[in-house]
Amino acid sequence: MPDLTATALRPMWFPKLLLAAYLLLFAVLAINPHERGTWVAENLPIVLIVTALVVLYLRGVRFSNTAYALMSALIFLHTVGGHYTFERVPFDWFNNLFGFKRNMYDRVAHFSVGFYAYPIIELTDRRNLIRSRFISYLFPLCVIGFVAMAYEVIEWLYADLSDPAAGAAFLGSQGDIWDAQKDMLADTSGAVTALVLYALLSRKK
Repeated sequence: MPDLTATALRPMWFPKLLLAAYLLLFAVLAINPHERGTWVAENLPIVLIVTALVVLYLRGVRFSNTAYALMSALIFLHTVGGHYTFERVPFDWFNNLFGFKRNMYDRVAHFSVGFYAYPIIELTDRRNLIRSRFISYLFPLCVIGFVAMAYEVIEWLYADLSDPAAGAAFLGSQGDIWDAQKDMLADTSGAVTALVLYALLSRKK
């Protein structure tokens, strides 16, 4: 496993650059979003994530640049999705490239949720919290799976309790009755990808 202790504790410019880019993007896309209620609902969890990462950084809990880059994918994708609503994000180039009939932007964003498995295993390895190598990889995968399930429940509750237009925009199912299951599959697939990447980088180090 990589020795990330020294790297994690020294100040780094890269996460600060990512934070500045996020704040700029947030400010620009806060102007005239497609639907303000959806914008608030979509941005709230991202603001909480960014706040948590800043607090952890200030308290000395820091991750590698690779981990910050992976975590930023969801932050940027979700911020853009909140402005347009996910089904309306201009993403034709990707959809046409792979022949998708629906807008797959939300699915790509869900895939990036799984990238948070990387900093989880990075942290547990650095602090030697899990001795079993199998469990050390299984734990972040289970965490992402739980988060994916919980978010789908939150989406369902919001869609049920809010007005129909805002609920449908937040849900973003685009008429697919299996949208929740596919989103959770995308989340866990992203986690598997992140863990494979971590294993490859760990082997090199």
